[in-house]
Amino acid sequence: MQTSHTGAFHWRTVLAGSQMLFVAFGALVLMPLLTGLDPSVALFTAGLGTLLFHLVTGLSVPIFLASSFVFIAPITYSVQNWGVAATMGGLMAAGFVYMLLALAVKLKGVGFLHRIMPPVVTGPVIMIIGLGLAPIAVNMAMGKTGDGSIELFPYDQAMLVSMSALVTTLIVAVFAHGIFRLLPILSGVVVGYIMAHLSGMVDYTVIQEASWLAVPAFVMPELNWQAILFMVPVALAPAIEHVGDMLAISNVTGKDYVRKPGLHRTLFGDGLATSAAAIFGGPPNTTYSEVTGAVMLTRQFNPVVMVWAAVVAITLAFVAKFGVALQTIPVPVMGGILILLFGSIAAVGLNTLIKANVDLAEQRNLVIVATTLVFGIGGMAIGAGDLSLQGVSLCGAVAIVLNLVLPSAKPSDKDDLHEEQDVVDDLVEHTR
Repeated sequence: MQTSHTGAFHWRTVLAGSQMLFVAFGALVLMPLLTGLDPSVALFTAGLGTLLFHLVTGLSVPIFLASSFVFIAPITYSVQNWGVAATMGGLMAAGFVYMLLALAVKLKGVGFLHRIMPPVVTGPVIMIIGLGLAPIAVNMAMGKTGDGSIELFPYDQAMLVSMSALVTTLIVAVFAHGIFRLLPILSGVVVGYIMAHLSGMVDYTVIQEASWLAVPAFVMPELNWQAILFMVPVALAPAIEHVGDMLAISNVTGKDYVRKPGLHRTLFGDGLATSAAAIFGGPPNTTYSEVTGAVMLTRQFNPVVMVWAAVVAITLAFVAKFGVALQTIPVPVMGGILILLFGSIAAVGLNTLIKANVDLAEQRNLVIVATTLVFGIGGMAIGAGDLSLQGVSLCGAVAIVLNLVLPSAKPSDKDDLHEEQDVVDDLVEHTR
């Protein structure tokens, strides 16, 4: 049943908002911890971004925005090459791309996005986001740094901790019921952290030394055109994901949010949230599917609930001991969970191809998918030095260009393929 906005300050609404943040919490803080950003800043910018989104959409969509995993690899690379401030400048530009896409949707309609980025483009690009990160997850699970260059913990201890976190995440995701089924990441972190504590991996000194309250370590963006050119193409994949999330929450609530407030408004709100996060040094924001699942389960359709989730997130950002405690989570704990998480991202890309019935027997589709996958997994780079294009950015650009340039299969070609298939089927039938 639809909850009215008049109960905005009721304690049940505040409690429901806290629960929504609880559902999103594991993924929200994991992303900044992986990329070297401050989790307290991420909490603040997730709250700020959610509030801005609801301001743009007129408090009509029960959705929560927080750290986007699509940007993990690009942020990691960008921070290593140009620093955090320049990376934030690139992310701020990526937010502007969202807003430009929102304007295009407003002018040309929703079909505009699908023409530029059909499933044959977005599917392999999403797969690369997951598969490209696989070595990082495995190295961390074995107690090493993401690039595998330094051993942080002994192999035996690291594997015990990482596998306990992974198995817990798997069990909760598959066998848990109710609200607990929406908390696989958080459950994995808790169990992994306990195992790490028992193994003597956790250093509590920094928590004791930290003050209770402090302003998060905000970082102002710096405009660096190399970082901007590198980061901008990455925004295309989560823009398509945003459309899927809007359709999902529409199905849950029985309201057509693509029509009202309109996809152009929700996409603009997402872009504004991402650019605002970058201004303070936080990771880019995206709509959270976990929270959509929680909305479906709890029937909390009131958008005010998400406003309270945002307020609680902003409040926690100023509790310094809490932020420091998050940073004490050992690498193997995160590595164990990431094995499933990055694999899941790759599976989403594969599912995108399957659900859209993308025919890989059609040469055009095969060329786009094959080229994109090998470029991404193989680490292809075009250009040299600061001007090089690689990773998700390169894959996205290549897939879009190939899709626009390569002609669609002619009907006669498809007929020939079907005739060939019929001949093969007949041969198989006769040999039985």
